[in-house]
Amino acid sequence: MEGYSELMDLARRNSGLDNFGEDSFRQGLEVLCGALEREAQLNATGENVLRDLILRYLRQRLEVEEWYRLHPETADRPLVAPLFGVSLPRTGSTALSFLLSSDPGIRYLRMWEAQQPFPPPSTVEGPEPRRGLTNSALAGSDTANRYVPSGIDGAYECLDLMGLTFCSQMFIAYAKVPSYHYWLLDADLTTTYAYERRVLKMLQWGEELRPWRLKTPAHILYMDHLDAVFPDARFVMTHRDPTDVILSVATIYDDLQRHFTDSPDPLYVGELNASMWSEGMNRLIKFRDKPGNDARFYDIHFRAMQQDPIAEVRGLYRWLGEDVTPAFEEGMKAFWEENEARETFDKPDPAVFGLGGDDLRARFAPYLERMERWAPWPKG
Repeated sequence: MEGYSELMDLARRNSGLDNFGEDSFRQGLEVLCGALEREAQLNATGENVLRDLILRYLRQRLEVEEWYRLHPETADRPLVAPLFGVSLPRTGSTALSFLLSSDPGIRYLRMWEAQQPFPPPSTVEGPEPRRGLTNSALAGSDTANRYVPSGIDGAYECLDLMGLTFCSQMFIAYAKVPSYHYWLLDADLTTTYAYERRVLKMLQWGEELRPWRLKTPAHILYMDHLDAVFPDARFVMTHRDPTDVILSVATIYDDLQRHFTDSPDPLYVGELNASMWSEGMNRLIKFRDKPGNDARFYDIHFRAMQQDPIAEVRGLYRWLGEDVTPAFEEGMKAFWEENEARETFDKPDPAVFGLGGDDLRARFAPYLERMERWAPWPKG
């Protein structure tokens, strides 16, 4: 794979554009490219997929900046009080985001526009050619089919928009890049969230303003940075026993990386997820402990969602001060009937990933104590 500067030059030549916007993305791109070269042991598929992904993000930055050059007024429209899903992965947060996307009164990030945000959907005449696109790195894979709810306008995470500054957990899921992972843990993502806000404003251009519903588990690692850019945001948090969570997410990471390397390392994947998500939860606890912040959170237990998802969404909407309309409820029912039994795969032996229940409970002890208060659920 070419170096980061050569990839930038190639994106310029292919697009005919030359303005990437502010320069903070360059450090993440440089660290990522170095890690992919030195550490990832990519096979041909992995090299092609990661190279294409980097070039796609570079091209999209060029397109976003060209849009703002032509339409600087885009920045003037408000983006008020978004609701962010901030939870550990595999806690029902994706199912919740699909349920919320059934509300015709809100705006959410559709997978096809996350994949290709330019041009703003309101500017497209006739059928939307991007509609129904899936994550190109996962298209047709067992990973996509087993773990991700489906739908032509499916709700998607913020990961692609964060990828535009090369500060995204997506790269860590796809490849063994420990130096990039450690760099990202300590990075200041304020400019990443500022660029996400910039793209969201472009996406809503020409539309009636509606409140955004957004999510990705990665947010728990960067709550202070997220809050600096979205100070009026509120948060919904789904909860599940982390011993189930980490085994589930490690399985996904391992499945992904086996597409892109011939030297998978499940022990690395297990430790990566155990350490990263326990650190994320500790950071989120510190954020919630700050004066006034806990009142900005609404909590839902995974089992409560499984038992009666519509009742849980109704509770969330009462907290938001909004109504669940009949059309919204019917949309939720239709989604749930189609996707209720999504996670049906056989769980592997935790030893494959070097994961032990006692060790995970110790790492997540502060969270387990808080979960008892945030989202209590009867034991047994």
